[in-house]
Amino acid sequence: MLSIIQAAGWPIWPLILCSVVALTIIIERLITLRPTQIAPNNLLEEVIAVTRSSLPGTDVVNKLAENSLLGGVFATGLRSVIAEPRVSEVVVRQSFESAGRIALHRLERYLNTLGTIAATAPLLGLFGTVIGMIEIFGSQAPTSGAGGNPQMLAHGISIALYNTAFGLMIAIPSLMFYRYFRGRIDEYQLTMELAAERLVPHLMRFAVRTPPGPAVEVPA
Repeated sequence: MLSIIQAAGWPIWPLILCSVVALTIIIERLITLRPTQIAPNNLLEEVIAVTRSSLPGTDVVNKLAENSLLGGVFATGLRSVIAEPRVSEVVVRQSFESAGRIALHRLERYLNTLGTIAATAPLLGLFGTVIGMIEIFGSQAPTSGAGGNPQMLAHGISIALYNTAFGLMIAIPSLMFYRYFRGRIDEYQLTMELAAERLVPHLMRFAVRTPPGPAVEVPA
């Protein structure tokens, strides 16, 4: 492997850096985007069961916020109802939407970098190949009006193509994992939206309804 890196020349070092960054992001996202960290099973049912008769205390809400990303969204909605008993349904939905946008931003963390690596790695590999080809043809001394040694030329071209091959080796798995993470994030987003939609009417049972004001008679 070291001999290939040495033969490919200096253009391969940006590709090596991209491979290290891409691998780090992939491992970090695989750990972070686990269901237990984002949206544990039966969490919505547990929240509904706890709040069936009354709103929970502050310590329970704080534990829910620390449970997972979805738990943090639920905790935001609960806090809005606990803080303002006369809260309207519009305000509760807005609190869920704001918390959902923050959660989505955390889910998409580093994905733009991974997508950029997947798109630019083949171009970096092609750039390295072009640099290598320039150096190869520039080093071929003409003899008797013909080119240099064909075997040496072929060997040099094969070395130059290492950059393209390495770029593809980085880009293909990076793109696959980028698409995989995007699909998982879309699933989590749908889960959060459906859960919030179900929890809003349940929480509104604890909101104090504002009585309508007295009717104003209009003089004839």
